[in-house]
Amino acid sequence: MDTRSHNRAAWNKKVEKRDRWTLPIDRAAVAEARNGRFDLLLTPTKPVPMAWFPPLKGTQTLCLASGGGQQGPLLAAAGAVVTVFDNSPRQLEQDRLVADRERLAIETVEGDMADLSQFSDEAFGLIVHPCSNCFVPAVRPVWHECFRVLRPGGILLAGFTNPLRYLFADERMQNGSVEVCHRIPYSDLHDLDEEDLRRIILDPLQPLEFAHTLDDQIGGQLDAGFLLTAMYEDRYPKQEFDILSRYIDTFIATRALKPG
Repeated sequence: MDTRSHNRAAWNKKVEKRDRWTLPIDRAAVAEARNGRFDLLLTPTKPVPMAWFPPLKGTQTLCLASGGGQQGPLLAAAGAVVTVFDNSPRQLEQDRLVADRERLAIETVEGDMADLSQFSDEAFGLIVHPCSNCFVPAVRPVWHECFRVLRPGGILLAGFTNPLRYLFADERMQNGSVEVCHRIPYSDLHDLDEEDLRRIILDPLQPLEFAHTLDDQIGGQLDAGFLLTAMYEDRYPKQEFDILSRYIDTFIATRALKPG
């Protein structure tokens, strides 16, 4: 199964269906960002603290697996030199839409988040990586590539899913059941029965997902050479029915520094 191709098609379709993470920011948000005020999300609801960002003016910034016209335009409006890198060409179109509308300079590049070989070593001062590495089979290559393309002193801001979400089957959670069904690490490809996997493959809106351990998500950043300097947890908003969010935060955001 070609995971990257399947997930590219699914996210292209999500743009057509106006999924939350494909909706470009509006003019008011861009205007605020030009004045240095913006709410940038790595996880569902909590904005990244402004203290987490380095000075943005002129900072070469990589928005990694971050298409959709949301994070990239905010950072560009705040003065960063932005490259948006994503697997979905339709998601990248959303960034170009905002760039054209607001006269922002944003470069868009299609590719695999685990392979940044088209970028030179130490090319960026900031990487912004919202929740998206649940769509690749292995996350440690992502962290190693982030470390390589960041300059010394550069910052990695990352959001990711707590793997406990994948202990439970989605369709059962939607019915209020939290019976443990899966092990962690988890893979749609290897841990679903044939019928459930076929349902995902045939659903044009359903990407393949993978639950990475915290050892790979947090320990992987440390093993790549990063120093973690801050973190917070998050959950789905109250208006979205999510039984786990009644009891616990299930998303994590981290700030990591490349020493130098």
